Amino acid sequence: MAHAAPTAPRRHRQSADGAMTHVSKSALARPLLMGLVYGVYAAFMNRQTGPVDAGNVFYGILCGAVFAAGLFALARIGPRLKREVHAAAYGAFAGITFGYLYSLAGESVFKSTGLSLLVGAGVAMVAFYRYYTRED
Repeated sequence: MAHAAPTAPRRHRQSADGAMTHVSKSALARPLLMGLVYGVYAAFMNRQTGPVDAGNVFYGILCGAVFAAGLFALARIGPRLKREVHAAAYGAFAGITFGYLYSLAGESVFKSTGLSLLVGAGVAMVAFYRYYTRED
């Protein structure tokens, strides 16, 4: 058909019950790479100029794995949410992860909470704008 527009390839296939059955390699690689960076940074902040030991390595792996799992779950579940809830979820995730890293620097709880609220609100606003302008 010469008049038909080409369609974008489907990234995920859904079964009859709505469950996702296919995960692309890039959908898994991005959260893993970002989790690796987050875990290395968390281990570096937890080390506080001391020697690297097995506890710091385990701490970095644990923080990176939790970050990657949260990001992967948010990327899988997020598109099914309303745009407001989707943006708020990304804002909350960004605020929590930033606040945790900032608290590792030895700052007060109030300063860490305040800055993480600002970062989370900023990310939520940017995400909402993106989802609002690119809606079908």
